[in-house]
Amino acid sequence: MTTPTPLWTPTQTEAQHSNMAQLMRLSAERHGAPAEDYSAFHGWSVGNPEDFWSLVWDDCGVVGDKGARVLIDGDKMPGAQFFPDARLNFAENLLAKGGEGDAIVFRGEDKLERRISWAELRAMVSRLQQHFRALGVGEGDRVAAMMPNMVETVACMLAATSIGAVWSSCSPDFGPKGVLDRFSQIEPVLFIACDGYWYNGKQQDIAGKLQEIVPGLPTVKNTIIVDYLGNAEATAASIETAQPLAMVLGRYEPAPLEFERLAFSQPLYILFSSGTTGIPKCIVHSAGGTLLQHLKEQRYHANINAGDRVFYFTTCGWMMWNWLVSALASGATLLLFDGSPFAPNANVLFDYAEQEGMTYFGTSAKYVDAVRKEGLRPMETHDLSKVRVISSTGSPLSPECFTYVYDAIRKDVHLASISGGTDIVSCFVLGVPILPVYSGEIQGAGLGMAVEVLNDEGAPVVGEKGELVCAKPFPSMPVGFWNDPDGAKYKAAYFERFDNIWCHGDFAEWTEHGGMIIHGRSDATLNPGGVRIGTAEIYNQVEQMPEVLEALCIGQDWDNDVRVVLFVRLAGGAVLDEALQKAIRTKIRTGASPRHVPARIVAVTDIPRTKSGKIVELAVREIVHGRPVKNKEALANPEALDQFRDLPDLQD
Repeated sequence: MTTPTPLWTPTQTEAQHSNMAQLMRLSAERHGAPAEDYSAFHGWSVGNPEDFWSLVWDDCGVVGDKGARVLIDGDKMPGAQFFPDARLNFAENLLAKGGEGDAIVFRGEDKLERRISWAELRAMVSRLQQHFRALGVGEGDRVAAMMPNMVETVACMLAATSIGAVWSSCSPDFGPKGVLDRFSQIEPVLFIACDGYWYNGKQQDIAGKLQEIVPGLPTVKNTIIVDYLGNAEATAASIETAQPLAMVLGRYEPAPLEFERLAFSQPLYILFSSGTTGIPKCIVHSAGGTLLQHLKEQRYHANINAGDRVFYFTTCGWMMWNWLVSALASGATLLLFDGSPFAPNANVLFDYAEQEGMTYFGTSAKYVDAVRKEGLRPMETHDLSKVRVISSTGSPLSPECFTYVYDAIRKDVHLASISGGTDIVSCFVLGVPILPVYSGEIQGAGLGMAVEVLNDEGAPVVGEKGELVCAKPFPSMPVGFWNDPDGAKYKAAYFERFDNIWCHGDFAEWTEHGGMIIHGRSDATLNPGGVRIGTAEIYNQVEQMPEVLEALCIGQDWDNDVRVVLFVRLAGGAVLDEALQKAIRTKIRTGASPRHVPARIVAVTDIPRTKSGKIVELAVREIVHGRPVKNKEALANPEALDQFRDLPDLQD
């Protein structure tokens, strides 16, 4: 087999001066680790977890007391404990390295722009910290937020975690039931919300939703309303426990920040599963595990340094927000954006990148595909010379989108497709700045992550599709699930399939040169004739066609087997006639295999997706089979599900 040609290869100078290469040299000097080959170094990091994670702590300058022990019960999943004697504070580490210049830049869809220096950020956190303490908020208390991705959200999180409280957030486009399904489980004592937000050119006032949500959270003693639309005072006046943020901040003068240094395993964040098949799971992440894992990924894999300007298109209901804000710990400037990336046009984020000198441009695979189909060529319209890394996640990035990035956005850029999840608030596989980029592939496993692909017999395989697993413990494994005292739900979620091995639920494949292809979620794989097929393999073919804007694929139980059903959202003017159906099937047959060809193709006007933009194959499968979808509140567009119910095309 001919080895494919890389789309990008770092220069020798870029590779040698990367943080990754520096870490490899330091590891060789201190521990005799292999320093010339990433695969060998990765193997060392997995085989020597105590040396590796201790080195990351030191090299990243973690603020706190490391303690004597690095890992105990390292053979137990779950059960392993990293840095059991350590004491640290997450917020202290995020605020430790910033110097002059911007700490955060915010841009809203309504063109509102704000800049806040490191000194101003610390001052805001100080005022909030004093207020939270005055309210009696302390270690272990939950602080819940329904907020846009803006400066105040970051400051409130830092204030809460500085005193040992646990932070949990969602975006303001959630409906009341979706918010209550999440936050009522964790019983917050403080609730923070905005007065509204902008999306797709329209103001969205949420006062009515808040009047329903706050009474549904009986443990909430105080509510803070953050001004975005100019209605904070009126909104606060309509809620019994609420005060506008401006009033709160006005009561305090900035004072030296005080940080509660707590255990490495101290709960930091509660994140939620998408919840499309039931009430969302409450996943508890630790302060130390989150910090150390994010530092490793951002410093070495993303090559982020002090002074970099880091952007990720995300809402506060997606784990990429938690990942993004950790860039403060490297002394980087956060570039925040809230609103639609297509209002008033598709150049909005590229305008932002040019005007702010963005160095790290993070987005979703769906966004890259959307601007590709818009025909944008930003390299011809924008100066993106400062962008060193373009990162994509949320779903597999197709080979066509890899090509598009280098052909139309920037030729000399590290394109890092990454994959992990809310479950680990980080990545299993991601970019490696010293390795080449190949079309359609994630470059490699994260340092310290014993990532393997196992077949149905539980044997590791290369060049075959199987289950993505992690065979050894890592620091950002959840502390557990909320309200799961014996750990039964936690164990069932990740450790039931393979004993003592984390099974992530991705259908994946190692390539011959060490890259990874994600073929979709395991629970969404198709099984026609008993052969497992990843849905991403079908999307990669059909979404190349100009007539198809988007697709969703499920397996329908039929005639004692499973048949493949493909739903397509068509471009304007396109019609799903016999000719287009034939073209779609031919494209899939020649680009994938005859087994991938759908038995039925159905045109729809919309594809249902979660708030973070992921299509929901499982929810559609439930509707097609006449089963209820248990939590439509998790969807951004639940009304889209209606068109999949009782379809005549699927009755014969």
